[in-house]
Amino acid sequence: MKKSSGLYLSAREAAAELAISPATLYAYVSRGLIRSEPSVDSRSRRYRAEDVRALKERRAPAPEPKGFRSFDADLPVMDSAIATITEAGPIYRGVNCVELAEKDTLEHTATLLWDVTAIDPFASDNCPVVSNEMRAIAEAARRASPIERSIAVLALAASADPGAYTRAPDGRALVGARIVRLLVATMLSAEPSAEPLHLQIAKIWAPEHKHAPDLIRRALVLLADHELNASTFTVRCAASTELNLYDSIIAGLAALKGPKHGGAGVLASQLVRYLIDRDVAPVIREGVALGERFAGFGHGVYKRGDPRAISLLEALTRAGAPRKFTREVPERIAEATGEFVNIDYALAVLVHALRSPAGSELALFAMARSVGWIAHACEQLQHGRLIRPRARYVGPAPGRGSLLESL
Repeated sequence: MKKSSGLYLSAREAAAELAISPATLYAYVSRGLIRSEPSVDSRSRRYRAEDVRALKERRAPAPEPKGFRSFDADLPVMDSAIATITEAGPIYRGVNCVELAEKDTLEHTATLLWDVTAIDPFASDNCPVVSNEMRAIAEAARRASPIERSIAVLALAASADPGAYTRAPDGRALVGARIVRLLVATMLSAEPSAEPLHLQIAKIWAPEHKHAPDLIRRALVLLADHELNASTFTVRCAASTELNLYDSIIAGLAALKGPKHGGAGVLASQLVRYLIDRDVAPVIREGVALGERFAGFGHGVYKRGDPRAISLLEALTRAGAPRKFTREVPERIAEATGEFVNIDYALAVLVHALRSPAGSELALFAMARSVGWIAHACEQLQHGRLIRPRARYVGPAPGRGSLLESL
């Protein structure tokens, strides 16, 4: 085969350099990550070598952030091609999520994280089936929290979906899209729809705010995945037992509610509401003096601020949100405590600015993260291995004084 000139690579050369399939190469082109143009003979296309090599560098394993040194070295470590965490923000299959959030949707982000190139899982005809039993449960749980209602409905959803147990990768992507649409609809107490997810959310939770669709779109992309956090690891453990995707997502929803995970956004909202009619400086000074921690600040990896939070707060500032919350509070807390803003606080400010219902911080988090959970569940199902860590026993040694010896 004739070798391409230095400025360009053939499809085969580009795919080989990135160690990807031709289908994935074409997906990168469609996402604007690699430029292509007709070759001289017009019978094939050629690809810009500089774009291929730049993408290769971005996809290379990043150096472990210094913040990871605070994590327990004995925790499980798993190989994954889905996402990693860097000090510049999470990387979704080689693409920085902060850059992706400038213009992309959660649906497009899903196709990237799920590595789907041959089909459109969010085609208009791929909506979830809602059985009479699911409708009855949703109605009975209408006053429950969005997550509790969703867990109840999803528990019945696999039985209503003929493809719930498919083993085909594209089939799992189609199931994943139905789950995301069902989850969003259930949390909004609405009918499942093929309309873009951020528009559905904005219409119901912030119909009067002209910037709501774009702000929600950005937040959903930023929150779609964050490597092996507690809820994602829970999903992978569930999927490793060969549960269907619906039940695996239920496991993630349960884990997300904890105050040290998705529930932190609810605590950050309490801080925002407390500060609405108060001066920031004395409240923070008093809190620091009493040894209080501020929800939405500090992170195990992002020691100088969470890039996702910075992106969302800057967008909120441009949209006219009070600078008291987008600038003053983060700056004063960082100055007083040395802890910088994270995505939980930014999500709380978003909900306050949009005047969305109480508890929608956690619901937005769950809607977005369901995309990452599906990616990890599918990857785990593809591996086909049961996750079964061992415990290091630190209890009483058997022998003298044991219960059996005393009987």
